[in-house]
Amino acid sequence: MILAAGRGNRMRPLTDVKPKPLLEVGGKPLLFRHLEKLARAGFKTVTINHAHLGGQIEAAAGDGSRWNLEVRYSAEVEALETAGGIRNALPLIGGPVFAVVNADVYSDYDYAGLAAAVGRLEDSQALAHLVLVDNPSHHPNGDFWLEDGLVRTSGRQLLTFSGLGVYRAELFQPLARGEKHALAPLLRNQLPQGQVTGEHYRGLWSDVGTPARLAELDARFQPGQRT
Repeated sequence: MILAAGRGNRMRPLTDVKPKPLLEVGGKPLLFRHLEKLARAGFKTVTINHAHLGGQIEAAAGDGSRWNLEVRYSAEVEALETAGGIRNALPLIGGPVFAVVNADVYSDYDYAGLAAAVGRLEDSQALAHLVLVDNPSHHPNGDFWLEDGLVRTSGRQLLTFSGLGVYRAELFQPLARGEKHALAPLLRNQLPQGQVTGEHYRGLWSDVGTPARLAELDARFQPGQRT
């Protein structure tokens, strides 16, 4: 699943006329970059949720056939937040374990890692697997600590959740469908039981949340720069 329902208020005025997932870096929409990577990693079906200017997202990505994917859409009248959006889309996702990607992040993380995590969760009792990254300057305090492969709420130095994860559907099924639900409280409830695994990714990662960060990332795609 690709989470693409956010309004992108910090990205205004760019997002007044275009949904944030369709903003371009290196001449290509962020959304398309995720779809390409998911296809290369072997995923076949992708569900995209949307709210603000969602019609543009459907028109741009279509049925997904250009990436050899089947793309489905979960339309939200009002954005349901992360867990709410996932819960609402469960009937479209279908499977018991699935990967989720935030549309407004960019990284050079290989999505084959998400496919591998899906397999591991299918063979374990864990409810989620999170990809954590070093804290960016705009989020210096982090979110979670990683200890012996398990995600914790405290430790020597917290890391930032990258927006890339794998989840078991049963984590979301108790939530009321069609209502707003945040993801962090849902995950934190499972941490004491050791139900959330994780990994620390140290490569390129960017939360494309402001025009300045969008411009900074786009500059990486100029000749001679690393992407």
